[in-house]
Amino acid sequence: MNRRDKINYYLDIAQTVLERGTCLRRNFGAIIVKNDQIISTGYVGAPRGRANCSDLGYCTREKLQVPRGERYELCRSVHAEANAIIAAARNDMIGATLYLVGKEVSTGELVPNANACAMCKRMIINAGISTVIIRNSPTDFTTITVSTWLEDDDSLEGARGY
Repeated sequence: MNRRDKINYYLDIAQTVLERGTCLRRNFGAIIVKNDQIISTGYVGAPRGRANCSDLGYCTREKLQVPRGERYELCRSVHAEANAIIAAARNDMIGATLYLVGKEVSTGELVPNANACAMCKRMIINAGISTVIIRNSPTDFTTITVSTWLEDDDSLEGARGY
């Protein structure tokens, strides 16, 4: 029997979750896993009760040609990582792994060089999540030890994008 490795199995689930996303630009799916149990899932979408970009038919950031990784205050959506964190108890997230997959809406391709934005990094740190695994291709991924975000504090540099 040829089984899918565990990391790609969880990334496949995160990729399925992103299909619920309502962004017209990029959709991400996130799942938080601890001790081989899925704690929560999240995808990109407007806050409950607000119209999604897919309902409105436009993306404000796209209309304004805002570069990737900048001016998130103009975005209607809550990020996948944030939605997964909101749906979980902190005690369940301490030491957990967050799996993240992004897809370009226009091409259907995986988001190249994907990473959590600065705000999501802060939430991941405070949630107590220890590892983030991001899909690069159907089989390749990047593993990030969250503690490196403490040592390499990009918020001190004023860096833009991700």
